[in-house]
Amino acid sequence: MSDFESVAATELHTATPGPAGAPNAPGQPHTLEVSKPRSASADAWRELRRRPLFWVALVIVALVLLIAAFPSLFTSADPTSCSLSNRMGDPSGAAIFGYDVQGCDVFAKSIYGTKNSLLVGTGAALLAGILGMLLGVTAGYFGSWWDVTVSRIIDIVLGLPLLLAGIVFMKRVTNAGGGQTAILIALISILGLLGWTTAARVIRSSVITAKQQDYVHAAKMLGAGSGRIMWRHILPNSLAPFIVIITMALGSFIAAEATLSFLGIGLRPPAQSWGIDISTARAYMRENALPLIVPSTFLALTVLAFVILGDTIREAFDPKLR
Repeated sequence: MSDFESVAATELHTATPGPAGAPNAPGQPHTLEVSKPRSASADAWRELRRRPLFWVALVIVALVLLIAAFPSLFTSADPTSCSLSNRMGDPSGAAIFGYDVQGCDVFAKSIYGTKNSLLVGTGAALLAGILGMLLGVTAGYFGSWWDVTVSRIIDIVLGLPLLLAGIVFMKRVTNAGGGQTAILIALISILGLLGWTTAARVIRSSVITAKQQDYVHAAKMLGAGSGRIMWRHILPNSLAPFIVIITMALGSFIAAEATLSFLGIGLRPPAQSWGIDISTARAYMRENALPLIVPSTFLALTVLAFVILGDTIREAFDPKLR
């Protein structure tokens, strides 16, 4: 082994002499194994794995998704099977959190209420995400009059408080009649159409920064069109903050649905919803607090989990906050 190979093997652990005939073998050109640089996503994942709060939030979110998809795995009781003989019954083996004022299983109603609350939140987040992405990317990339127009639309929508505007629009929808499906679609549409502005602003700023990068100029010189540059080059490098905002917004949409249902202008019985359960139980909380506490806890933990998940992802992607 030559002196160079001895030093390389001792001081540079990534460079070791290879077998005979290999590049690092004596008498052959020497190469050093260079570790592959990590992407921003890889760095963020490396940071997230060290955060216990991220794993706690992720487990809660995964559990909520599982409950919404397969509620029968968590309770065998029927939330619509109610008997006044069980009115305000105490917790027992048949109903671990007792019964509400109508004699319904409190735990079963909270379990089955997860689906509608999560469906509204997810649907509204998807709608807000699509609108925010389309308008934010095009405004940031093309600029000029289109950017000014989108920015003014964002200002107008931001001037409408989410809950207040939701109350006004949902009042018209519920007064017009319609089944639970129509109300569900209306909730998703109204919350999505009112909640896309923050996502659009965030991705617009990311696109404005990304379009100044060298790889975008190189793509232009190679003849790539605007559509290809936006969706194949700029968007993948601008998605991280956008995903964070949508994740946090999902929790806000779930809370907004519960608020509207609590006020009687969202989902209505016999639909299962945490907001409906809280509204029904609040008048009897002195007689029995569990019908109020259980759905409130489900709601609070779900919203908190999504907010914490989005917040930890944001900190992991932002080098200044690590």
